[in-house]
Amino acid sequence: MNAWITGHLAMDALWEAEGSAIRWLQGGGDWLAYPLEALTFLGSQGFIVVLLAAVFWSVHPGLGARLFVAVIASAVVNNLFKSVSYGPRPYWFDAQVTGYSHHSGFGMPSGHSQAAVVTYGYLAAKSGRRSLLWAAVGVIALVAFSRVYLGVHFLSDVVVGLLLGGAVLWAVLRYEDRVLVWWRSLDTVRWVSCLLAFALVPCLAATAWQFGPRGDWAVPVTEWIGATPADPAGHSLAGLYTACGALLGGIWGLTLLHRSGWYSAEGTITARVARFALGISVVVLILVVEQVLFRDLVGFATAPAAFAVYAAVAFWATYGAPQMFVRSGLAIRPEESAETEEGALSPGGAESAGGDQAAPEETPGESPEGSTGGGSKNTGQA
Repeated sequence: MNAWITGHLAMDALWEAEGSAIRWLQGGGDWLAYPLEALTFLGSQGFIVVLLAAVFWSVHPGLGARLFVAVIASAVVNNLFKSVSYGPRPYWFDAQVTGYSHHSGFGMPSGHSQAAVVTYGYLAAKSGRRSLLWAAVGVIALVAFSRVYLGVHFLSDVVVGLLLGGAVLWAVLRYEDRVLVWWRSLDTVRWVSCLLAFALVPCLAATAWQFGPRGDWAVPVTEWIGATPADPAGHSLAGLYTACGALLGGIWGLTLLHRSGWYSAEGTITARVARFALGISVVVLILVVEQVLFRDLVGFATAPAAFAVYAAVAFWATYGAPQMFVRSGLAIRPEESAETEEGALSPGGAESAGGDQAAPEETPGESPEGSTGGGSKNTGQA
């Protein structure tokens, strides 16, 4: 108990010091807040989800799928930490700090900073271009700074987010191929069991923590004197359930898509744009239905609802949409793509390539990260 009290007092002292630094940063007026609000969007969940969808549906399914698993695994880690750390945001803790955007869940660690490291770090690393590596570093630094300046994270939140993002990125880059081979070696019962464990264990652990050891927690109104939301613990738990639901639905969909033959993102610009527009419209429809069906839920009931909704969204994005693209003629199977290329190279087959056809993907049959089961032949690395 004495150790807990000492740690609590130490964190209060750290937050006091960091709050003073944020007030100093914000002392020059609001002029810098506007461009930073635009920059911080680059690390937001909404923007990264759209980016993932665009890459997976319209650019390169193998790369997009691997990136999806890296980002969603990072989100699970981040939200699990939030659900057990109970760290305030600066404008909750200090009424003199301006919160330029408002969040309902805990702040430690910074989700925007962590997501930026994983997303842009992964894309830059896969590109192999030094210029893109430096560009990624610049974007990550700006997103991290924006979170502090906008009053939504302490510097310590950002540092922990960057470190966790770096650890996830390192692990993915080092082990993704091994995990992919292992995942494909599993039979159906085993990969389903593993996937359920990956998705449910973090939710159960955080729920047990919040209703067990921290069951009597309440907002410390004497220390947190800013605009603290009513139930930050509940909102943080719902965030974890959201990420875990997306993990379940996404990896399930990718595994089934691989077993059904995968798909190719080749095609004209028109076809690529049409795939994205059609796919994202269904995502929006699912989220609208969620608002209609679950808008009256409060407290813990929002968490399992979020799990189910985002599992459905991710399953649609990774399996339903690609299958519909193929059946509607907006996309083709990798085998058909290879046949088309061979025909274009044979005598008299030049016309089959199509003058406006995009170049074939380097890895048309690749399915992502560790998210595929066995069955189909691997045709390359993303």
